[in-house]
Amino acid sequence: MRRRAVTAVSAAAALLLAAGCSSGTEVTAPGGGNTSPGGTAPGASVPGQTGERTPPAKGSVRVVRTVAGKLKTPWGLAPLPGGGLLVSSRDDGTITRIDEKTGKRTELGAVPGVSPAGEGGLLGIALSPGYASDHLVYAYLTTDSDNRIVRMLYDPRKPAGAQLGAPDTVFKGIPKGMIHNGGRIAFGPDGMLYAGTGESGERGLAQDRASLGGKILRMTPDGEPAPGNPFGNSAVYSLGHRNVQGLAWDARLRLFAAEFGQNIWDEVNAIKPGDNYGWPEAEGKSTDPKYHNPLAQWHTDVASPSGIAYAEGSLWMAGLRGQRLWRVPLKGTEASGPPQAFLQGGYGRLRTVVAAGGNRLWLTTSNTDGRGEPSKTDDRILELEVS
Repeated sequence: MRRRAVTAVSAAAALLLAAGCSSGTEVTAPGGGNTSPGGTAPGASVPGQTGERTPPAKGSVRVVRTVAGKLKTPWGLAPLPGGGLLVSSRDDGTITRIDEKTGKRTELGAVPGVSPAGEGGLLGIALSPGYASDHLVYAYLTTDSDNRIVRMLYDPRKPAGAQLGAPDTVFKGIPKGMIHNGGRIAFGPDGMLYAGTGESGERGLAQDRASLGGKILRMTPDGEPAPGNPFGNSAVYSLGHRNVQGLAWDARLRLFAAEFGQNIWDEVNAIKPGDNYGWPEAEGKSTDPKYHNPLAQWHTDVASPSGIAYAEGSLWMAGLRGQRLWRVPLKGTEASGPPQAFLQGGYGRLRTVVAAGGNRLWLTTSNTDGRGEPSKTDDRILELEVS
């Protein structure tokens, strides 16, 4: 749902056409798009410092294969360290393991308490930093009363459908709504759990430090406010977000986030603890110095970003309404060139992109979410090679 913007920059975003619709097809983008450099480095590194790698001006994407198809409302994706992919179904409230080599799927089980409606349901999933020993899977889900994060023991020795232990609530009280539930979770390089939340359609929550809506949260694996957070005994790490569904770290451990705009600008931001990213007072780049400007922005009809991943010196962003995969080459916390679009329209709505090691990515489609036009093989998980 989008309404009139409060503040925006007037500029035109370039539309990039890239065919890449079949397995094994390589697509090279000529460039184009609209960027909005800005922001302060969230880590010790600064743009242009010695040794900072600048990716090539032009990139490429090759769809290697379809790993799995006919998935229902896939949302979260978590690669297992020994092989296999865990994928959550937003509407069914289930988690399924997919063998990335054969496509075989095994349902782990349903997550109790999921209340799917609108954009809510079983959303992001992540593995514990100690997964090799504790076998814990974390999930962000919508209940009858809120959005919350739970963790469950995964035991593949048990029968299919009964491999998930009872959920232990780690963090609760995140505002829920028919829209803007956020939902992305990820463990950072510091071992802390990060969560992107939405303002649930209540715009003012994004600027309210006492609210968990419209924020990026940072907490311990047990759900306590993480040491060093900017607002004392609070899980709030940054504020002024509309609906964050993408979190990723670069090679220098700097955090980036993607979020939905309203009618004009979608954003990718370099995240600095304690900074205010403007919503609802600003959408896209602002002239007000108290708001941290995005490093790149797009018109909403060519983006509507969900997941992001870092690979080969660039951020890769999945677009829902835009039905394309965006590449943002980075130098520090700035874009080193204009964004490039790939796979435009070839696979429909794109939801989640996850680094698969080296120059590979996992990418999920999102055509069964009630807003797409699913084919007979949707939804799918694709394996990509990128540069």
